[in-house]
Amino acid sequence: MKVVAFERSLQGTGASRRLRRAGKTPGIIYGGEQAPQMIELDHNALFHALKKEQFHSSVLDMDVAGKTSQVLLRDYQMHPYKQLVLHIDFQRVDAGHKIAMKVPLHFTGAENSPAVKLSHGLVNHVMNEVEVSCLPADLPEFIAVDLSGLVLHQSVHVNDLKLPKGVTVLMHGVDNPAVVTVSPPAGGVSDEGAAAAEGESK
Repeated sequence: MKVVAFERSLQGTGASRRLRRAGKTPGIIYGGEQAPQMIELDHNALFHALKKEQFHSSVLDMDVAGKTSQVLLRDYQMHPYKQLVLHIDFQRVDAGHKIAMKVPLHFTGAENSPAVKLSHGLVNHVMNEVEVSCLPADLPEFIAVDLSGLVLHQSVHVNDLKLPKGVTVLMHGVDNPAVVTVSPPAGGVSDEGAAAAEGESK
């Protein structure tokens, strides 16, 4: 995904306020062996880009004054009540060094699983994203999680995820946390439904 930015020479609260009045958002690119670079971006284009999942979880091609570098979105600040991006931070990436990045989980198939169709179970998404470590070129836009085989009382854990080659999940000391759980519906599940679900899972 390509992002166009412009060099910014003026700093300070007053300069940033004038930029915002002109429809621009101040930002910074840092990291790597280069010095931090002050930038400005078109606010409307940035505001719409922030609505895209890819903008948050992909390596971005940042074009500044005709020079392109690869960056990650690291942080941004929104106005407390206005639809206004106050500031945004990007980090340069090195193709030869691993990065840590949060990647969204895309769940499919739950409505067709025995847990839902036969037992009317409730599927609970414990996690909607995971932090991964990989080289920039291996960073997935998302990780797909197929729930079509779920049965009642079953859980899907991090170790059950099918990860792309070169990608590992950072668990930060937590041993194989749950990603999805399935609980019975209110009032419980009938014996007939539970038996049917068990038969489907065999």
